[in-house]
Amino acid sequence: MEDRKRAKWPAILLGLLLIIAGLALAIGGGKLLSLGGSAYYLIAGIAIITSGVLLALRKGAALWLYALVLFATLGWALWEVGLDWWQLVPRVAIPCLIGIVLLLPWWRKPLNSRGGSVVLGLAVIASIGVALASQLDDPDTVEGTLDTQRSDHQETVNPAQVAGDDWPAYGGTNAGTHYSSLDQITPDNIGELEEVWRIQTGDEAGPNAPPEITNQNTPLKVNDSLYICTSHSRAMSLDPETGETNWSFDPEISTMGADDFSGWAHMTCRGLAYYDAGSYADSNNTRETGANKTDGTRQTAELFDRDAFDIDLAFLLFMNPGSDAGDGVAPRMPSAADVMCPRRLYLPTADARLIALNADTGERCAAFGNDGDVDLTRNIGDFDPGGYYSTSPPTVTENLIILGGHVTDNSSTDEPSGVIRAFDVHTGELVWNWDSGNPHHTEPLDAGETYTRNSPNVWAPISVDEDLGMVYLPMGNATPDQYGANRSANDETYSAGLVALDLKSGQVEWVYQFVHHDLWDMDTPAQPVLIDLATENGTQPAVVQPTKQGSLYVLNRETGEPIVPIEEVPAPLGAVEGDWTAETQPRSELNLLPEPLTESDMWGATPFDQMMCRIQFNSLRYDGQYTPPSLEGSIVYPGNVGVMNWGGVAVDPERQALFTGAKYLAFVSTLVPREEVEEGQGSASEQGLQVNAGAPYAVKLGPLLSVLGLPCQAPSWGDVAGIDLQEAEIAWKHRNGTTRDSMPFDLPIGFEVGVPALGGPLTTGGGVSFLSGTLDQYLRGYDITTGEELFKARLPAGGQATPMTYTGEDGRQYVVVTAGGHGTFGTQMGDYVIGYALPE
Repeated sequence: MEDRKRAKWPAILLGLLLIIAGLALAIGGGKLLSLGGSAYYLIAGIAIITSGVLLALRKGAALWLYALVLFATLGWALWEVGLDWWQLVPRVAIPCLIGIVLLLPWWRKPLNSRGGSVVLGLAVIASIGVALASQLDDPDTVEGTLDTQRSDHQETVNPAQVAGDDWPAYGGTNAGTHYSSLDQITPDNIGELEEVWRIQTGDEAGPNAPPEITNQNTPLKVNDSLYICTSHSRAMSLDPETGETNWSFDPEISTMGADDFSGWAHMTCRGLAYYDAGSYADSNNTRETGANKTDGTRQTAELFDRDAFDIDLAFLLFMNPGSDAGDGVAPRMPSAADVMCPRRLYLPTADARLIALNADTGERCAAFGNDGDVDLTRNIGDFDPGGYYSTSPPTVTENLIILGGHVTDNSSTDEPSGVIRAFDVHTGELVWNWDSGNPHHTEPLDAGETYTRNSPNVWAPISVDEDLGMVYLPMGNATPDQYGANRSANDETYSAGLVALDLKSGQVEWVYQFVHHDLWDMDTPAQPVLIDLATENGTQPAVVQPTKQGSLYVLNRETGEPIVPIEEVPAPLGAVEGDWTAETQPRSELNLLPEPLTESDMWGATPFDQMMCRIQFNSLRYDGQYTPPSLEGSIVYPGNVGVMNWGGVAVDPERQALFTGAKYLAFVSTLVPREEVEEGQGSASEQGLQVNAGAPYAVKLGPLLSVLGLPCQAPSWGDVAGIDLQEAEIAWKHRNGTTRDSMPFDLPIGFEVGVPALGGPLTTGGGVSFLSGTLDQYLRGYDITTGEELFKARLPAGGQATPMTYTGEDGRQYVVVTAGGHGTFGTQMGDYVIGYALPE
């Protein structure tokens, strides 16, 4: 008798658990159905409740009914998502697991239903079979290869588009290709890469750091030195082979009147800029006399060792001053102070200064600006601490330093200008300025005058073609991002596009807009890439512009005309009262756009959080890409973080191949009427409530997440892709990254779902590419021909930066990455710079 009583309890307890689970599904399913969503959860919930009651009563019908639930669930799942493993997981995994539990002797035997056990067993076997079949194919993957060489391309690649033994600019060169011709590391030996040095800069995030403190630095390598900057705008020179410090410089940035840095939106340094007067002297000799001529000027350049005698640089500069003054600065004889700083670094600081340093010693170049400093707040007007400075490195030409600046998003309608300025590379004097709010007046302003408030800015790196004499500006928006009723005609013309300026004067050559009346924070986020592209009409000077919205726009960089077709596609209408939306939006034929979301794309780790995501989806407004912001909340997909962001793309100009990471995260944008915003509310980061002072609405921004903190849309959330630029098509695309650093309780489990990467790629002449910005904190190496991952190294902190490569004095090819973490991306913070090379 006691044995029979004890046998009841397992069935009763499991039955109660099924009743509770069924109630949750039925209640949530009823809500979902009322919103026009799937009826499955309501029906399944009622059936599971009934199964639980029958189980608690020890009725054999419980097995029959649950078998029916499992078969129906399996059929519904296949109908919705097919053989997509990661989509099947939340639909089938837990129901199948419950079926397995019901087949265990403790629950099966007391029910005494042989037929029910057999049918339920068949349902479990079918579920496992479908799971195994789903492993045979990944619907997110594009299999293919890139051509290993281009016989139809020009014999000689433009050297301005290729880095070699050195890495003298943020993007390798001012063309921004992130490409090096070095070929020591190949698909055959990349797996042998090993860490050869590691340093810590000492610049770590403290308790009063901004929410978005990051270290996104891409080092430079020139002059037998490696140059880096840190989050708090410190500069360092390292030995390229050992990482040992040669010198360091701390600008001791100011809090600009604030108590600390905690209220700043950003704290980062993406890189330094380098200038070598001697390199331009040598190039002028080659250009003016020819490589085979041996007049006195050329002989002088060859006879003197500029590393030993700085005075020779003065002579070279005097003899070869760039007589055409192609970028607007008249030829002049260098002063003695210039000779003391022939090789310079330009450091943008978080307190809005531009500092010139002697690259050899780390000392200020006293003749530049005011004892080495240029004050970037001049003519800018008032702004909150941290609300204006250059997060990206300036771009340096023969005579100019060109830079834009970050402006805080969504703080108010009265923010600093997005002016782009060009300073004399020697003296720091302002040569021209281009303010999109006053685009035809490029002459420097007088003291007391102010650039146009709130005009669109350029916060990403700028590219230059010195041969064409043109500057390429990836344009941001006039803030606030999600409400545009008060934007000017100039704002509407120059926002969210690419603007080409004349290098000499700063006047506009052409403009191409990628988003009309942008209400989604789709500012142009990455450095334009300049390559010479082989087309059916011959080789064209091209610019490739990565964008947040997923399109890769390929334009003739001389004329601004599309090389790859761009279509104006219909866009959703219906902005809030007082605002408006564009009827169409430009979409490039070459793009990494995801398919529009549907309810069946909503995801979760279990049926329960997936159901909640479906409820969220049906409660929000979503009419596809460019759904206008709304009071009820609108889904923005691709989201604010973009398919591509500041890391951009890497392009091999020889193979005409592009390598990039792509992110797929949906965001929610909810407008909040001004009267509902309490004083003092607002987030210091770019998520949460953004106050938009001066606008009729504040805005709440954030990713579309489940109750478990996972993205509501199904993975992949991050891919890597290889693109054939000549054919304008995706050659291959694969999931990239794991859940290794995103699991609850810090469980070190790495499911290959494909996770977002925030950082840039590197590609090389050896046929390998690198990317480090994923959430799971690895540096990865790939075969660019196929996309196969061949190398993976664990990083001690988030690698939200862009790797670079160079040749050391020892003849080895090095790959170096910054691992400093990212505050709002949620990766481990740190202060590391790490070098890798093949074994000696």
